[in-house]
Amino acid sequence: MRRVLILGGTAEARALAAELSGGLPAELPAELSSRGVHVVSSLAGRVSNPRLPVGEVREGGFGGPDGLAAWLAAERIDALVDATHPFAARMTASAAEAAARTGVPLLVLRRPGWREGPGDTWQRVPSLHAAAARLSETATRLSEAAARRSEAAVRPGGGPLRVFLTTGRRSLPVFTGLAGVWLLARSVDPPEPPVPDHVHVLLDRGPYTVDGERALIREHRPDVLVTKDSGGPMTTAKLVAARELGLPVIMVDRPPLPAGVRLVETAAEAAAWAQG
Repeated sequence: MRRVLILGGTAEARALAAELSGGLPAELPAELSSRGVHVVSSLAGRVSNPRLPVGEVREGGFGGPDGLAAWLAAERIDALVDATHPFAARMTASAAEAAARTGVPLLVLRRPGWREGPGDTWQRVPSLHAAAARLSETATRLSEAAARRSEAAVRPGGGPLRVFLTTGRRSLPVFTGLAGVWLLARSVDPPEPPVPDHVHVLLDRGPYTVDGERALIREHRPDVLVTKDSGGPMTTAKLVAARELGLPVIMVDRPPLPAGVRLVETAAEAAAWAQG
């Protein structure tokens, strides 16, 4: 039986596990798959109470490319699919290195990124640090303008630059030390220190609705939305609400893939490849 390791934690990874299992109920052994494939899904364990895929599940890290390569060899893995988050650059790099060392074929499964449409006001930046720098520049301009004339004339309501931040709890240290910036930071789990001084953490898990995002934006009155180009339907509602309400967006681009890595965008394509 062909053995496939899925580096998961995403909706695409769960869909792939289900596809390769041929509709196998989660409580039955993976060896009974009608596809002739034994699927092992690996979760990093960074989110509490994760949604579990069908089939065998492994939780916890591998210990970098060395540990992953050793695990691939010991478990006689025939194919490796990296279906992690589009911003899990370190895991993807480890997967590429481990695959090259062991000769295990590697495929990357990534959902398509978001595209700016009519009515959107996006600024694309290459990294989280670039997003933080853009916020700092904007807050400085507002402060300087306020010094020249009344703050109310610069921006209704005055006060600090208000930011709706949806880049994940692990990104918060990048946004520490920003003068004149207030953050509404949404994450699934509570962030760990360091966190910015002026931040309100909202714990919530998608999928989100346009009505809910619209209400949230109206309640907290952000001046800008900062998000990563994660793609997919689970969190796109915030972009629709931002468009409707005229809220500008700073969009952080995805990190590039390692050279030579094959990429597909659907679970069906990945399943066809994994079955050999």
